[in-house]
Amino acid sequence: MPSELVIVIERLGLATVAGSAIGLNRKLHGKPVGIRTHSLVALGSATFIYVSYGAGLVNGAPVPQTVQGITTGIGFVCAGVILHRSGSKSRITGLTTASALWFTAALGVACGAGLFVPAIVATIIALVVLIIGGPLEGYIEAYCRKPESIPPPPEPPVE
Repeated sequence: MPSELVIVIERLGLATVAGSAIGLNRKLHGKPVGIRTHSLVALGSATFIYVSYGAGLVNGAPVPQTVQGITTGIGFVCAGVILHRSGSKSRITGLTTASALWFTAALGVACGAGLFVPAIVATIIALVVLIIGGPLEGYIEAYCRKPESIPPPPEPPVE
């Protein structure tokens, strides 16, 4: 039977590694929130859940309340990542990074609860979505673009 320290290292360590993987993807795409932030969000969430479980409140109200508190708190952090940029076109940026942070909090909750298989599977799926999602969106937008939205070719010069 594993000791308490081994269990803590497994749960908090996997949360940190999973968060780091998501953060690395965001950093490689030049986003402002990277490895450290995602790692700390996952680690913090895992710690909150582990402490709730460790207090012997697995079937009591505090665990759902802890998850609710994590979800609410991470919402404030994510709101700070989303930016509205004005210019010739109004544009909102940071939604994918905010979603990745929100997801990383969920990874932390799963790891803190000792649900390693769902955490690993979810991390792999999230990385696939983050890696191929952008190119897939670009392809779909180019393929499905309405003909009237494509500018006409330039007129040949008159001789």
